[in-house]
Amino acid sequence: MKNNIVFLLALFVLNGTIFSQEKKDSSDLAVTEEIHLNWAPTFKEAIKKSKKENKPVLIYFTGSDWCGPCMVLDKKLFHTEKFKTIADKDLILYEADNPRNKNLVTPDKLKVNNNLKKKYKISSYPALVFVNHRGKMIDSKKGLILTEYYYPFIQSVIENY
Repeated sequence: MKNNIVFLLALFVLNGTIFSQEKKDSSDLAVTEEIHLNWAPTFKEAIKKSKKENKPVLIYFTGSDWCGPCMVLDKKLFHTEKFKTIADKDLILYEADNPRNKNLVTPDKLKVNNNLKKKYKISSYPALVFVNHRGKMIDSKKGLILTEYYYPFIQSVIENY
């Protein structure tokens, strides 16, 4: 009996050690400035701006309040200083959100987003679609991949535009 108690106590301590959270150092707790991207309010405005500035439009198809991979992509790509620098200089951004909570998007924008989803044959999220100022697809990337793989893809679209 005594051996069983010692064994269970050792198992409990070992379990707590293995599954305990990692201690964060102070650099992990530093408050960083939130990244704000310049998303076009409408697709029509994005296309108009694309023509005026001679830049491709990046349409980001997402389910912002339910799509786990979209949330990861949003955090690890779109909310980085590196992406912001590229976007501000070389891209026009439009977010085609299809949330479960329909109050997050206006009915008009939801209708446009659904039409874009059909036009570009988007069947899964997240998806990045690059189009020219006429709305013609240049290239696309569907699904979640390692963040660093997006940058060469984005750069090639910009260079070939």
